[in-house]
Amino acid sequence: MKLSNKIALVTGGSHGIGLATPKILAENGARVIVTAKDNQGLERAVSEIPNAVGIADDIRKTNGVKNVINKTIEKFGKLDVLVNNAGVFPKIKQLHEIEEEEWNEILDVNLTGQFRFTKEAIPHLQKTSGSIVNISSDAGIKTYEGFNADAYSASKAALILLTKCWALEYSKNKIRVNCICPGAVDTDMTKPF
Repeated sequence: MKLSNKIALVTGGSHGIGLATPKILAENGARVIVTAKDNQGLERAVSEIPNAVGIADDIRKTNGVKNVINKTIEKFGKLDVLVNNAGVFPKIKQLHEIEEEEWNEILDVNLTGQFRFTKEAIPHLQKTSGSIVNISSDAGIKTYEGFNADAYSASKAALILLTKCWALEYSKNKIRVNCICPGAVDTDMTKPF
């Protein structure tokens, strides 16, 4: 049990990669906190993961993020692992067809949301020499003809660079920061393809 006595928090954990991740963490001995804004999906997810705790809140709200971190610390007293998985995918449109509100929504969830969780988690991860895993995408590394999800690609590319910044910035605290860039995975988010 490689992760025995470790406390891991997974954002966007109600489906897809976000559901598979806490299952694997739990199988390896971690106590897992799963967060998502969808209460019903969160309850279903937590029922599938042994000893998992679900905390519903919204990654787009600073107070919501603080609530999740505070409840995690109240219950477990520490945080060892943060998995920044939460993300949304836009309707496929060319750049000139995207409304600014759509653009802002994607960046708010996929990039600023990761900033919010990381910012609140850092003081606790400094105490445990913890680990942050950011879930980006291969769409943040390269372009695909006809993909036309510019805000998504921009948010995922920015998260890759932020991972490098945070890894350098917090290495002195022995916090490891890594990024995973999966290709297309058969999840609800990719069903339209």
